[in-house]
Amino acid sequence: MATGTLHIDLDAVAANWRALDRLSAAGTQTGAVVKADAYGLGATRVARALAEAGARRFFVAVAEEGAAVRQALGPGPQINVFSGHMPGDTEMIGDLDLTPMLNSIDQVTRHLESLPGHPFGIQLDTGMNRLGMEPAEWEAVAAYVLDAGPELVISHLACADDPAHPMNEAQLAQFLALTEGTDLPRSLAATGGILLGPAYHFDLTRPGIGLYGGLPFEAGARVVTLSLPVVQVRDVAAGEVAGYGGAWVAEAPARLATVSGGYADGLLRSLSNRAVLWAGGVPCPVVGRVSMDLIVIDVTGLSVSPGDDIELLGPNMPLSEVADAMGTIDYEILTRLGSRLDRRYSGGE
Repeated sequence: MATGTLHIDLDAVAANWRALDRLSAAGTQTGAVVKADAYGLGATRVARALAEAGARRFFVAVAEEGAAVRQALGPGPQINVFSGHMPGDTEMIGDLDLTPMLNSIDQVTRHLESLPGHPFGIQLDTGMNRLGMEPAEWEAVAAYVLDAGPELVISHLACADDPAHPMNEAQLAQFLALTEGTDLPRSLAATGGILLGPAYHFDLTRPGIGLYGGLPFEAGARVVTLSLPVVQVRDVAAGEVAGYGGAWVAEAPARLATVSGGYADGLLRSLSNRAVLWAGGVPCPVVGRVSMDLIVIDVTGLSVSPGDDIELLGPNMPLSEVADAMGTIDYEILTRLGSRLDRRYSGGE
């Protein structure tokens, strides 16, 4: 096989959900965020594994994602849409029993007029200035909205991955002030918020990145491994170059392996001349520039042949370390992994 292989452990996803469920306060329900095709890992398979583990409330970014999850899960589990009730979504929300998290007065009007009696939730802005009604907007419509019976009110923490950041406590205080006396089910914490402690948990937590083995949930089980096959091996003399632009020059005789994978697969050019891949437990530096389809590594002194698998994500190279090497975050690594990679699942159904 000439493409990389992405192994996805559905049992590990389920184990991470159970662990985060245990960390959520007693009496708090634990949902699951499966937006962006379950962070690039396949929402159909992942959502089914999470439902089998016990998840009953799922969160997606847009209604179209909700349609895919509904098809996977069938009737029953609640599917919440973070972007709310957008123009053109009415039929899909109604037919597929999606629950939009309404973000503005316009969305409130659209939903209550076009789908009276249909479930909905409310999203409030507590300082992130991204989605949700601001305090003045909420004050203007709160009585009207509460009469319609929202199922959930949420907000989102901007800095939960930094427990010492003062914005965490400021947003918690704002969320409490905006929801005091409403007697509505409330949700503030995603993965980072769960780790901040019970004060942030309210009635529902909604872990996302922690389900998939990413930070800040350091205790999470590894979900993905990525191996790339060797296409060709060659010896180079001192002074020879590798890759575009001659960006790497051999200082001594070396043996190089070209592996199948590149920025078309989501492996950023920032890996060039700085990351390591692993061959049989031995680190192999990336030499030269990552190209669209190929990466060259230094395998001097190793027995490496075409067809051998080289580890990019796995026991020797955790997700967070790959993210550091690419100068980005765990979320972006997962969601960038390309469709050309051969996805193989274990566990689950």
